[in-house]
Amino acid sequence: MGGFFGVAAKRDCVLELFYGIDYHSHLGTRRGGMAVYGENGFDRAIHNIENSPFRTKFDKDVNSMKGYLGIGCISDYEPQPLLIQSRLGSFAITTVGKINNADELLQQLYNDKQSFQEMTSGMVNATELVSALICTKDSLLEGIKYVQEVIDGSLSLLVMTRAGIYAARDKMGRTPIVLGKKDDAYCISFESFAYMNLGYKDYKELGPGEIDFVTPDGVEVLAEPRDEMRICSFLWVYYGYPNATYEGVNVEEMRYRCGEKMAMRDGGSIHADMVAGVPDSGIAHAIGYSNEAHIPFSRPFIKYTPTWPRSFMPTNQNQRNLVAHMKLIPVQALIDGKSMVLIDDSIVRGTQLRETTEYLYESGAKEVHVRPACPPIMYGCKYLNFSRSKTEMELIARQVIRDWEGDFVPAEVLKEYADPTSDKYNKMVDEICKRQNFTTLRYNRLDDMLDAIGIDPCKVCTYCFDGKE
Repeated sequence: MGGFFGVAAKRDCVLELFYGIDYHSHLGTRRGGMAVYGENGFDRAIHNIENSPFRTKFDKDVNSMKGYLGIGCISDYEPQPLLIQSRLGSFAITTVGKINNADELLQQLYNDKQSFQEMTSGMVNATELVSALICTKDSLLEGIKYVQEVIDGSLSLLVMTRAGIYAARDKMGRTPIVLGKKDDAYCISFESFAYMNLGYKDYKELGPGEIDFVTPDGVEVLAEPRDEMRICSFLWVYYGYPNATYEGVNVEEMRYRCGEKMAMRDGGSIHADMVAGVPDSGIAHAIGYSNEAHIPFSRPFIKYTPTWPRSFMPTNQNQRNLVAHMKLIPVQALIDGKSMVLIDDSIVRGTQLRETTEYLYESGAKEVHVRPACPPIMYGCKYLNFSRSKTEMELIARQVIRDWEGDFVPAEVLKEYADPTSDKYNKMVDEICKRQNFTTLRYNRLDDMLDAIGIDPCKVCTYCFDGKE
């Protein structure tokens, strides 16, 4: 995943840029970057932030960089922003997205004798690929429109020139871009809350495919928003910070509604001593469940936050499992002899939640009734890098299906397994429950999750749950 932030101000903007980027640290912990433009031209800094927070790594850069235009990012993959010198002029660029047809696009550029300088994990830097595609056209605007069309996957970006900042949202609106405003500046942000403490007020949210040009004096719409949208549902379920709002729907409120709907589905059938959420993203779902079921909310384990990152960040699976285990410390007095409803945002591979459940049993838990806040994940995401699973067979739901159906499973059979009213679905859930050693397991239903989001379901991407593009 990743996130970005930009500022166009009538005075130095570096400090605001620094804090605005830092507020996106929950979206990645691999690399951070800042680029500014001012009287001394372009300047840039990129650091590895895997073992140190963004603020620590960029403290010296904030004191040395100067500029009234700036963009920056938290990137879970390639180093960025990049500074580009091209026939279209000099610019800085940062991107968020996933390019599925990168090899095909690279070959087209190689055929035109294009070369690349940046590599990430043996691959051409995806942001440099985007910049090269932009530069095949006669203007930056035409180039941005071009990459929006030719990329299979998703792409939102910021391009900073000497005159201002282009902000372009993914053509299907899979990721958000919002603008903030105050007297002498505008800001551009992935997360809507990132500018609140910087004195900005909400100005607008870009629509799908919309391209705006932002300067210290105003915002010009260069490409109108499209009608069709497929914003990622996982932004609300897991990725988004509780303060964030997407398409007018606050993350924390949506998670409360998710929990309420799961409690309504249980219909009082679970007689537990407490409701608990796996920190951090499971907590709000658990509060919603607790409020609806009238079962006390409790915190039977506490996340040690000062040093441990989000557990999906490390690239090594064993390291991810270790992080997930080490950062949760049980409160034995609240667990011993107790029955609980345990709510997590999702079950991907099942490794971490199984270990968490075993941890609770070892601490004396009598029953652990697990309620994931989203449906079983049946497909790897084609549009955002929200999971590090290399194949769909790493997904626990697909492992169960493969064991029963073989390696090749027709789409219509997978559709049956994704249908919560089918016998195949119920059999799959029972098997996952058995393998994970839960007392009971009931996933949130897709229709309930979409109701909790509350916008037109046709505007929400649910591909990883039902395979619908």
